[in-house]
Amino acid sequence: MKLDILILAAHPDDAEMSCGGTIASAIEKGRKVGIVDFTRGELGTRGTPEIRASEAAAASEILKISVRENLGFRDGFFRNDEEHQMKLIAAIRRYQPEIVLANAIEDRHPDHGKGAALAVDACFLSGLRMIQTFDTDGSPQAAWRPKALYHYIQDVFITPDVVVDISKHWDEKEASIRAYRSQFYDPNSTEPESYLTSPAFLDFLKARSQEMGHKIGAIYGEGYTKTKMIGVRDFFDLI
Repeated sequence: MKLDILILAAHPDDAEMSCGGTIASAIEKGRKVGIVDFTRGELGTRGTPEIRASEAAAASEILKISVRENLGFRDGFFRNDEEHQMKLIAAIRRYQPEIVLANAIEDRHPDHGKGAALAVDACFLSGLRMIQTFDTDGSPQAAWRPKALYHYIQDVFITPDVVVDISKHWDEKEASIRAYRSQFYDPNSTEPESYLTSPAFLDFLKARSQEMGHKIGAIYGEGYTKTKMIGVRDFFDLI
C-alpha cells in the first residue's frame, strides 16, 4: 500500500500524542496515512503489550488511518544499527511514503531520540538500490527515499520549524489519546501511578497544542522540526 504520510513511532501512543491532529487533518484531505510502531511498549508502568496493541487498534480506527504495523523492537533497548535499520528500510519501501514524521530529535525518554536517529538513517539508506530487502511475501523491494522527513515535538519543548493547524481536529486527537486507557488518567485503575497517569498530563498535552497553535494564530497546533532546509519555488507557496 502506497502512503502519502508514514508516521514512525518508538512506542504505541507516540503518534497520537504528538501528531494525531496532523493525521486527522491529512486524512480529511484524502491523504493515505499509516503508522509503524517500533516497540510494543512492554516496559510501560501500566498495561501489557496485548492491551497496548488493542488500544493502538482502537486509536487507529478513531483516526481512520490506512495501515498500522509494529516492528517488535525491544522497548528501551533497540538501537540504531544495521539490524534495526534493515527492518525499518523494508517497512519504508513497503509503504513508499512521500513524507515521514518521526520521533523528537531529543526528549525525556531515550527511545525517542534513538527513534529519531534511526528514522533519519533508514530513510536515507532506503534510497540506495544496492541495499536488498524483501517484502513480507518474499518479493524483492525497490529502493525508495521519502521526499521529506520531519520530527514531531514530544515532552521536551523544542522550538518548531513548522506548525500544522489542527484546530478542527483536536477532538479526534484527544479521543485517539484517550483510547490508550491503560496509559493515561483512570480513577478506577489499581496499577501504579506513572508520569502519564495524572489528569495534569492530559492538560499539559492540550496546553502544548494551544501554545503551538498560538504561534500561527490558530486555536490548536502541532509543531515539527526539519532535518533539511525547506525549499520553495515561490514565496506564495508559504502563504
